Amino acid sequence: MSDNDSRARQPQEYDTARVQEFFGARAAGWDARFPDDGPAYAAAVAELGLRAGASVLDAGSGTGRALPALRAAVGAEGLVVGADLTAEMLTAAARAGRDRDSSLVRADVSRLPIRTGSMDAVFAAGLIAHLPQPTENLRELARVVRPGGQLALFHPIGRAALAARHGRQLTPDDLRAEANLRPLLAGSGWNLMSYVDEDDRFLALAVRED
Repeated sequence: MSDNDSRARQPQEYDTARVQEFFGARAAGWDARFPDDGPAYAAAVAELGLRAGASVLDAGSGTGRALPALRAAVGAEGLVVGADLTAEMLTAAARAGRDRDSSLVRADVSRLPIRTGSMDAVFAAGLIAHLPQPTENLRELARVVRPGGQLALFHPIGRAALAARHGRQLTPDDLRAEANLRPLLAGSGWNLMSYVDEDDRFLALAVRED
């Protein structure tokens, strides 16, 4: 894909207002649409190997489906922050009681209100397709994580299954394809350590470079 194509696509696919409108309208019924995803979230969180007392950011936390598993992983002494751009998603998370598992913050991943190097890990479910500037936004996630900290890019189904759900074909410019994701992460301060793209899950684990 050329630079011109990228610029042409960005307003349609990644406009912030469109993202907020899309997810805001669906927030109240979001969990009911995907009632069986909990175990997949818990399994992905487990692969981060978070220690008790760790600090973790759920970036693009939505209704907070990962937050209970993240809290269980870091324990009562750990710090869990759920950040999302859409107010309605955060409201749905609070109504589900997930504000008991974390601090919920309305924030754009391009400007996180989090101190540099203060997090041990970032968990991001379904986020990468909605990043307005992927390199810069992933670099912002790297900023808030200590050197050697981790990033989990997750989705409860794989790329092909997700494309079929939306009635489209996979395309070579998909950011989540390993051939695209690896250099994207490398250019934004991350080293891709493992990559799984199966029908029942997508999980890319990366480590923050020193």
